[in-house]
Amino acid sequence: MAANPVPDGFHTVTAHLWLGDCTAAIEFYKRALGAQELVCKRGPDGKSVMHALLKIGDSLVMMADEWPDSRERSPATAGGATTGLWLYVPDADGLFAKVVAAGAELMMPMMDAFWGDRFGKVKDPFGHAW
Repeated sequence: MAANPVPDGFHTVTAHLWLGDCTAAIEFYKRALGAQELVCKRGPDGKSVMHALLKIGDSLVMMADEWPDSRERSPATAGGATTGLWLYVPDADGLFAKVVAAGAELMMPMMDAFWGDRFGKVKDPFGHAW
């Protein structure tokens, strides 16, 4: 029997975020999005996050602190958002209000988008667009 190429619990595409302060981001995502912290592996200094895994809804999101000698950069270092993350939830308006109250910056208010989604856009305190 062949091994499944997609690990248990993952989907075919999984986001990976690089952050300037991964520890603070984990706490924000837990508070604002109800994220569950599944894994948090720290670097030799005991502070930097080498790898973290959060569960948000039914999806897994990987994240880590940026490292000086790697090419991956946080939005703050890169000078702007490096990706956009789409989150589908049963109560978009309720979660949107909760995320803004938790400290995300309003980029586009909630609206009925022309493509059929209930849509709004925020930038989290770490520069990622949701």
